[in-house]
Amino acid sequence: MTQRERQILKWIEENPLISQQELAEKAGITRSSAAVHISNLMKQGHIAGKGYIVRTAPYAVVVGGVNLDIGGRSFGKLVPADSNPGQVRTSLGGVGRNIAHNMALLGMDVRLLTAFGDDMNAQRIAASCGELGIDISQCLTVPGGATSTYLFIADQRGDMALAVSDMEIYEHMTPAFLAGRSRLLQNAQLVVVDTNIPAQSIAWLADNLHLPIFADPVSTAKAEKLRPVLGKLHTLKPNRMEAELLSGVTITDEASLNRAADVLLDTGLRRVFISLGGEGVLAADHNGRVHVPCCPGQMVNTTGCGDASMAAIAWAYLEGTDLAGTAKASMAAGAIAMESAETINPAMSARLLRDRMEA
Repeated sequence: MTQRERQILKWIEENPLISQQELAEKAGITRSSAAVHISNLMKQGHIAGKGYIVRTAPYAVVVGGVNLDIGGRSFGKLVPADSNPGQVRTSLGGVGRNIAHNMALLGMDVRLLTAFGDDMNAQRIAASCGELGIDISQCLTVPGGATSTYLFIADQRGDMALAVSDMEIYEHMTPAFLAGRSRLLQNAQLVVVDTNIPAQSIAWLADNLHLPIFADPVSTAKAEKLRPVLGKLHTLKPNRMEAELLSGVTITDEASLNRAADVLLDTGLRRVFISLGGEGVLAADHNGRVHVPCCPGQMVNTTGCGDASMAAIAWAYLEGTDLAGTAKASMAAGAIAMESAETINPAMSARLLRDRMEA
């Protein structure tokens, strides 16, 4: 047992209900590091699994995709049908996983429902979730299946030239699979769903869960899966093109933007946050609306901004924040995300988010 582990064990003995976040703050380390120390103590037999209670806060469930992204960038002009010198990088992704990752960094108790293959990629993603404190214990493992993988090749400028997306494993996330996890789902405070899962599974969630469902359309191609269930959702976070598709309104100015929001709310949808890129976000519900501009920040990488924004919207809901405050949280999270070269900014935290909201 290390000195750090001995210290953490002492705090747990003094307060068996202490949370991972509280332990991390006491030790001056990250929550993920605290989770690793606790895991080691459990493996050593110092903590019985049922004796240490860390999940005292309400929890959220994310239902959606996890990905291993493999990207190659050529040093020079791409030569077809030939080997091109360059760089190859791998990273963890997937809309659902990215949202859950941000939620965990915000201190939320989050459970992830997704489908894995029985391969090394699944092990890598599972290890990351374990370090973050994301519960994946009720995920599906498909024997012989391949964990969702996105493979792309970019030219010397970084522009994508070709990509292959292998996401067939999500077809196994059927209504029957979700029904088998109904206790986990029904006891959640909210559920976040992305449209990587089948349309019939999204419909099952909408028809059977009596709690707030937050939906991320992911893309215009997949957003259609949400059309039949819009009136049963609590919160929708589309970008401009997805909002145009689902509302049938072409957004060209503030009037048409508000008209698109009206059409979406008329379905019975509770709230909508239409992301407008550099123009901020329009947040609307049945009591009013607000157009919030982007938060200041140094742009490094915008890839994960939308996922961070959705995580912040869920966080703000559980904090009891009003519509305007939630929109500010969404923009603040996007600003924090874009300041990192990584898809997920490891600096994301509830404290930093609040500071940015108040700035």
